[in-house]
Amino acid sequence: MAQCFTGSADSVPAVPVPVLDVCGGLLELFGGVPGRVPDGRSGQGRDHPTAAVLALAAAAVVAGMKGYTAITGWVADVSAAVLADLYLRAGAIPAGPPSKTTIWRVLTDADPEVFDAAVGTWLMNVAGFATPAAGGADDGVPGCGALMQVRLDGKAIRGAKDADGGQIRLLAALVGPDAAASVVAAQAEVGKKTNEVPMATAVLGQIDLEGKIVTADALHTVKATADHIHEHGGEFVLPVKENRRALFDALDALPWGQVPVAHTATDKGHGRITTRTIQVLPAPGNLPFPHVSQVFLIERYVTGLRGEPVSAVAALGVASPEAEQASPADLARYVRQQWSIESLHWIRSPGTALAVASCGADATRVSFRC
Repeated sequence: MAQCFTGSADSVPAVPVPVLDVCGGLLELFGGVPGRVPDGRSGQGRDHPTAAVLALAAAAVVAGMKGYTAITGWVADVSAAVLADLYLRAGAIPAGPPSKTTIWRVLTDADPEVFDAAVGTWLMNVAGFATPAAGGADDGVPGCGALMQVRLDGKAIRGAKDADGGQIRLLAALVGPDAAASVVAAQAEVGKKTNEVPMATAVLGQIDLEGKIVTADALHTVKATADHIHEHGGEFVLPVKENRRALFDALDALPWGQVPVAHTATDKGHGRITTRTIQVLPAPGNLPFPHVSQVFLIERYVTGLRGEPVSAVAALGVASPEAEQASPADLARYVRQQWSIESLHWIRSPGTALAVASCGADATRVSFRC
């Protein structure tokens, strides 16, 4: 029997789990009602359900197939028993393997927004991130605080073009206790006539923000995004740069020279020593930004192994959780985890890319063996 192997490659060994236990939920999301992933085919004579075709194409891509011809060839080699089981679980009468034309139609006509929502829901469920975390903060263990982190990150997708030949850009929300173990819970395309900022609420709107804390780069430090997070039960930690001049000036004018360092962390690696410090103050009453409980200043000093200075960086920021919810060490960890997001290249259009996302690429720490 095929097996799914799940787990973080950076922590615990992968554990074999039966396909039906892990992958069955994805098949239901692809073909269930509500939540089905529609395509543009006529309802008459449809022998190959969308869910089954998406699952087969996904497995083919994970197996290394590139392009519709290769995917079709791989699918044609799937045993009749496996095909029959797949089609029965998708609620259809067993049939032969779908043709290249059928695979192309399903993948190119499937609604990418609905597809993204289905995959995001499945990944969150598999990873166990769908419900709020429990327990108090633990300064010594990354990711053990009460708030699960949601990281907003925009990426230009290499090799993917829109109808006009332009490069596709996605805004994704990655959820997890640390960057390495995160899954892409939601994403949306950033159109040519807009930018990431208005898309933030659309992406975050696909996630239950209760018990979660949102981080992003300074582009997303805007009132509308903060309001959305607050209204949906979430918290935020956001950096503040000169692009938000009034807010930046208000934070920069605070008496940081009189504020003691609340937390320090030092790392050694790559021939350098990096020391990070954070100072935290209660939010001033006249701060021109909503829902802020704490403000902070993070400084990062990099030296050589002999102590010679290499670089020094300072960053201001705002945080909505009270000090009881997020300590200085927690705030520093959230900021560092946002900085450490690995590059993700999600192919979403044309259709083979849907298959890549559906099976969980390396970034999701979920792999499939057939």
